[in-house]
Amino acid sequence: MIEFKNVSFSYNKKEEALSDVSFVIHDHEWVSIIGHNGSGKSTIAKLMVGLIEASKGFVCYDNEALSEDNINRIRRKVGIVFQNPDNQFVGFNVKYDIAFGLENYQVEREKMVELIDEYTKKVDMNEYLDREPQTLSGGQKQRVAIAGILALNCDIIILDEATSMLDPEGTEEIIELIKELHTKYNKTVITITHDLNLAQLSDRVIVMRGGNKIADGEPSEIFKDREMLKSSNLDMPFALRAYDEASKITKLANDKKLMEALWEYHLKK
Repeated sequence: MIEFKNVSFSYNKKEEALSDVSFVIHDHEWVSIIGHNGSGKSTIAKLMVGLIEASKGFVCYDNEALSEDNINRIRRKVGIVFQNPDNQFVGFNVKYDIAFGLENYQVEREKMVELIDEYTKKVDMNEYLDREPQTLSGGQKQRVAIAGILALNCDIIILDEATSMLDPEGTEEIIELIKELHTKYNKTVITITHDLNLAQLSDRVIVMRGGNKIADGEPSEIFKDREMLKSSNLDMPFALRAYDEASKITKLANDKKLMEALWEYHLKK
């Protein structure tokens, strides 16, 4: 369980990037944190992994406040994939990049080889072990970054705008992998995103605006609040927008089969 208790943070000691933010993310939950640029969502990701320290309040894991004394131990539970995967590559090929994290954890070589093989297979990157990172597509790079996190056996996976630089095909690949991480591997998944089509697939959505948490609930409820989304410079997902617009037209709204079909389409997206 991750808990933010009245957390505030400022980069310049003048303006707050986060202001008195509180929420809980439960084990095995998929939570999307959404908001426009400058809303504070990426600051939350940095606080979660201890890259920055809260000015006020506490970031807690299983009721234990994150501190200098426990940061290394807690980081073993948490993996993060950043917006630009190139910033995470340190090895000259896929195999050595994943090995780097395992070496830091002093994993024995034989076990390391097994883990690299196992998790590159799970993300369909086993055939690319000798490829240089710069020769991979954006989606493939993200898959390698996720394989490295899985090899370290992280319970919590944070994806900070992990699809923002990808083409539609790469985005679809990563979305399917995120679903698998959540359902098959039972990971706690936190997606930091402005893509509401991705956010609507999660169990819960937290909406940030100007450093404040302004909403927290299930996607179907959050995305019905058009005024809140508009004021936060966020667009309603296409499938839900189609249902919403149809519901305003009496002839369509009275067509029960059509409305049920539109709602089922929304749920599948």
